[in-house]
Amino acid sequence: MVKQKTIKTEISLTGVGLHTGKEVTMTFKPAPINNGFTFVRKDLEGQPVIEADANYVVNTQRGTNLEKLGVKIQTPEHVLAALVGCDLDNIIIELDASELPIMDGSSKYFVEALEKAGFQDQEAKRNVYVVKEIISFTDEESGSEIMIMPNDNYSVTAMVDFGTKVLGTQNATMKTIADFKTEIADSRTFSFLHELEFLLEEGLIKGGDLNNAIVYVDKEISEKTMNNLKIAFGKEELTVKPNGILDNLTLHYPNEAARHKLLDVVGDLSLIGTRIQGKVIANKPGHFVNTQFAKKIAKIIKIEQRNYVPVYDLNQEPLMDIHKIMSVLPHRPPFLFIDRILEMSESHIVGLKNVTMNESFFVGHFPGAPVMPGVIIVEAMAQTGGILVLSTVPDPENYLTYFMKIDNVKFKHKVLPGDTLTFKCELITPIRRGICHMQANAYANGKLVAEAELMAQIAKKQ
Repeated sequence: MVKQKTIKTEISLTGVGLHTGKEVTMTFKPAPINNGFTFVRKDLEGQPVIEADANYVVNTQRGTNLEKLGVKIQTPEHVLAALVGCDLDNIIIELDASELPIMDGSSKYFVEALEKAGFQDQEAKRNVYVVKEIISFTDEESGSEIMIMPNDNYSVTAMVDFGTKVLGTQNATMKTIADFKTEIADSRTFSFLHELEFLLEEGLIKGGDLNNAIVYVDKEISEKTMNNLKIAFGKEELTVKPNGILDNLTLHYPNEAARHKLLDVVGDLSLIGTRIQGKVIANKPGHFVNTQFAKKIAKIIKIEQRNYVPVYDLNQEPLMDIHKIMSVLPHRPPFLFIDRILEMSESHIVGLKNVTMNESFFVGHFPGAPVMPGVIIVEAMAQTGGILVLSTVPDPENYLTYFMKIDNVKFKHKVLPGDTLTFKCELITPIRRGICHMQANAYANGKLVAEAELMAQIAKKQ
């Protein structure tokens, strides 16, 4: 089991937003399991939280921009790429402004800060979506396309071609996420001179300087433009190097532009909300095509999760038959609702019940059209989970299990006589002090019929 990860302690960085030019202090904080990446606007009333979710992307002009209930987060992609590149799952990012600091235009300083904070394994399994078939997205207007195919790990290839002599065609590949810190993290953002002129006229890149953006000169610079650039960058002198780059900034790699585009892909695809296992190939990637692709994958994952039904071999000898179950659980017919236990580990358990017309509850529950009561299904799931928690004590016969809480209960399909119910219960948090907090699902006829979040506690018999 690959465990979820967060950081050991909080750490802060201060910088300016590339487009707003506003100083911002950003603090990385440890987050609980299943939190994912979340932003907190400390400068706003109520300190609203915005999840790193592709569905909150509102525009992708010169960066990825999120908005939830009127609260904005601007250009988070370099920070998100650093979080993924450091193999983290759960982080809270506190901000006192809308735009994240640009630093040097790469993910380098964020990676260094996270490493300084230290990494911490958490007691929960990492969720990974394993790509089983090719998924693709094409932006007909720009010709950009991005796809993912099955692979043994998460890898990304980016190919860029802007139709300019100064940049040419470039490719970059990250074979595994372990290569991010050494091969990708320090690749800086870039712009072409013709874009820069437009951005300056539009009042953008107020926080830009020649230390956080590579400027490719793809046209002759007029005296007026050069003077505007000197004012914008606070420089008395600007020159164009022989390799077509403005001023004295030295490239880290000949293909730094392609590596930075790859960095953006990693950051934008984190908005899917779960780890992915597959090979990404991006041709002329950009924030629009990246985030649209992230939305598409997130939707596919949601549909698959909703329709996913685990398959078990019902002919295999059970882990526990009815006699072993009764040696652990205090329940007895007609209030014992499990016939077999098929699987059990430290974090999950699978039980089974054959629903027959002879059930005592059918006598009074719609006898003309018998339907298994929803509360009985929940009780059966709880009994399955009860065996899991009772397995943690050496003398389960001396304990009873009591409900503490039931949340998010949903009944999706009827359960009728003749159905075979399977129950899968997975721990949400580790069992502590006899308290079991679990996600429970019930399946029948190849469908999810009920689900609930349950919390129970075992207590010694008086």
